[in-house]
Amino acid sequence: MLRELPPELKLLILNAAILLVAYLGLYPSMRKITVNRMMVVDMVLTALALIVAAALFRGSDTPFSLILFQTNWAVFSILTMAVMEIPLFIWFCRKHGIDISGSD
Repeated sequence: MLRELPPELKLLILNAAILLVAYLGLYPSMRKITVNRMMVVDMVLTALALIVAAALFRGSDTPFSLILFQTNWAVFSILTMAVMEIPLFIWFCRKHGIDISGSD
């Protein structure tokens, strides 16, 4: 079944799964939640998403469509992760009263 999915959908599902784990599991369970701590965890999770995407598509020359242009798997993965995460980040910070100015 997974082989039949378009490559864009595979990476979107991967990114969504990682973000759901982060925003419903990891971040709420932190003792002290700050923007800086979230950013550290986010860098690790983004690296994980890129590692899995590389394992699936590195060297395949598979084009990824971003509606207005086509790109490679790495750019697609980073951009879609950011677009998916921004509303989650704002929602989570508002819900938990986190100052998004970056100060601890």
